Amino acid sequence: MSFFEDIAAGLDSDGIESRVNGDTMFVPITSDLEIQFVEIDSLLPAANVYIAAANVDEDDEEFEAVLVSVVFSVEDAVAAVAKHVATDQVVTVLRDLLEGTDERIQDLEFYQDAVNANLVRAEVGQNSELQVLVEVEDGIPTATVNFIAIGESFEDLVDQAIEELWESDGDAVLSDEDRQRMFADLTSELEFVTDEVLDLGTFTDFDRLFDILSLADDQAEDWETQLVPFDDEEFDEPDVYDLFVDDSDEDSDDSDDDFDDFGEDDEEDDADDTDGSDD
Repeated sequence: MSFFEDIAAGLDSDGIESRVNGDTMFVPITSDLEIQFVEIDSLLPAANVYIAAANVDEDDEEFEAVLVSVVFSVEDAVAAVAKHVATDQVVTVLRDLLEGTDERIQDLEFYQDAVNANLVRAEVGQNSELQVLVEVEDGIPTATVNFIAIGESFEDLVDQAIEELWESDGDAVLSDEDRQRMFADLTSELEFVTDEVLDLGTFTDFDRLFDILSLADDQAEDWETQLVPFDDEEFDEPDVYDLFVDDSDEDSDDSDDDFDDFGEDDEEDDADDTDGSDD
């Protein structure tokens, strides 16, 4: 069997279709996207892997396939396809969240995190937010959902930072270092404000994900009232250390006392037997 035939058999076992035209294998990922394997060595074997728009005429001047990797075995080829399929699913879910395409989340306005492109946020309740992190874990698209009660002081901290940054005294101009320091201080303070986190779980079933997000939106205000800061001083630590105390010394002392008593009784009996008083 040729390299492409081996790859096709491997993909077919995972339910993925493919077709070959000359020295190129086409593997559709979506209706708009496909992976192309171009054989560069039939003996090694080896093939370049490209990501390209699907259903585009190769003679089209705007047609462009992007080289993303090179594979040298059937296992590498199947893994490459699985990776891009999973990545496309992640992108699709993130787009659905940001655009609100599902009616179950039409009341939620998600926005992308400024640092992590795979994290989206939506304000819920009075002072809380939903966070959804969508990424590939062990080759499987996964969404992790958290409900975070931000607290009333969040807006005060933001207002304070804005005032310090944009309304400084006189005509003084803040340097980039000053701005970075202020934002760093704000971030450190927010870590204490956003400590109340409700873990809603990790999902690979994205249809169920939208059900969970809809429920979270409905329950947001109720969860806010119940997620109060936990004060360790209000709860006495249970005294569990006695469970680990070694009682062997006490048991040993008791055993020694019993042994001593037993020995004294025997000595008295022996003495009586010696003088014959018991006879």
